[in-house]
Amino acid sequence: MREKILVVLKLLPWLMLLAAPEVMARTILVFGDSLSAGYGIRQEAAWPALLQNRLQERRFDYSVVNASISGETTAGGRSRLEAALSKHQPSVLVLALGANDGLRGLPLAVMRDNLAAMIKAARRQQIKVLLVGMRLPPNFGAYADDFHRSFAELARQEKLAYVDFLLDGVADKPQLFQADNLHPLAEAQPRLLDNVWAGLAPLLSGR
Repeated sequence: MREKILVVLKLLPWLMLLAAPEVMARTILVFGDSLSAGYGIRQEAAWPALLQNRLQERRFDYSVVNASISGETTAGGRSRLEAALSKHQPSVLVLALGANDGLRGLPLAVMRDNLAAMIKAARRQQIKVLLVGMRLPPNFGAYADDFHRSFAELARQEKLAYVDFLLDGVADKPQLFQADNLHPLAEAQPRLLDNVWAGLAPLLSGR
């Protein structure tokens, strides 16, 4: 009898792991603004929710936490990132901030500094980072060019996985936007997911 009890005790940790596979799931933290928060649409239709579905379909052992906030700037994100990392302990950070900095015409040097600080905070904890770039409408002139270039330069400087433009394939289709002409409809979310997936999948595969 004593031998049987010892065998059970030795196997108990493995049995617990088999009984609760969700404990082993690693976390992808989506850290963005209204474009990632699903503003104006059902949350289950937003691209981070679609990402969770794709991960399950393709048998990736990850869970998605969407910590995006509508109206968030890089300064706001920087102020709350440490707490979010501590709470969720992600393996991957999808950093999709900057759009509101650009729309408000904030100094690009400050935006880059905020993004760089968030990247460094994640890397100190051995968290992989995917930087998601943005573009501004052409009427922003030279500022728009410098704005978009800031993301690519930061990605090269930090040697990051990078998505050039979250709204690629959507921005030039007015029918895919809500009445404010800023936020994509639910119909556009699969394309946003495909854009993010192109940069994210290699990280999940260890490449």
